[in-house]
Amino acid sequence: MARVTPDTVTLDAKSAAEWLRAFAAQVEDRAADLTDLDRPIGDSDHGVNLQRGMRAVVAALDEEAPSTPGAVLTKAGSTLVSTVGGASGPLFGTLLRRAGKSLGAATEVDQPALAAALRAGLEGVVSLGAAQVGDATLLDALAPAVEALEAGRPVSVAAAAAAEGAASTEPLVARKGRASYLGERGVGHRDPGAESIVLLFAALVRVSA
Repeated sequence: MARVTPDTVTLDAKSAAEWLRAFAAQVEDRAADLTDLDRPIGDSDHGVNLQRGMRAVVAALDEEAPSTPGAVLTKAGSTLVSTVGGASGPLFGTLLRRAGKSLGAATEVDQPALAAALRAGLEGVVSLGAAQVGDATLLDALAPAVEALEAGRPVSVAAAAAAEGAASTEPLVARKGRASYLGERGVGHRDPGAESIVLLFAALVRVSA
């Protein structure tokens, strides 16, 4: 199970799966909101796509529970890539799959290892989408959350950093993705991918409590 001290969190296969199930539940609850965020600046499908993908992840974990946290994340990422179109499948799938591969075969991982894994996932997202922090993408939420974990801050602080980063996308002119086609007209709209990263870290807080 997940264990937490004031500064660190430790995950095993069971708690890693619980993390993804908690994320899936939050996506289920917020799918319509995420799609509403996507409507003015994207293809109006982010929420429904991520919902479909996380349902598939839960089904895959129900069918066969991996024995390590790395395998849990890798399986989830591969499932997202294979079942979800648009941007959300490849981006979130790459994040989780790269993170899982970084964790390797360890049966239990501490916060530094998890932070390093999420850094690897972040770098995979950068490589895939060629975006940077400040481009009004999910990286604006992911990067500060990962940095907080790398600094040994509590998971709740990382989640708060993700939320602040997602909010920061509202005044930005998007430079990547569909929203970039709108130029200044996209200002004032929060990036739905960044908001989904908020849900991912909120789910981590939930299983760490």
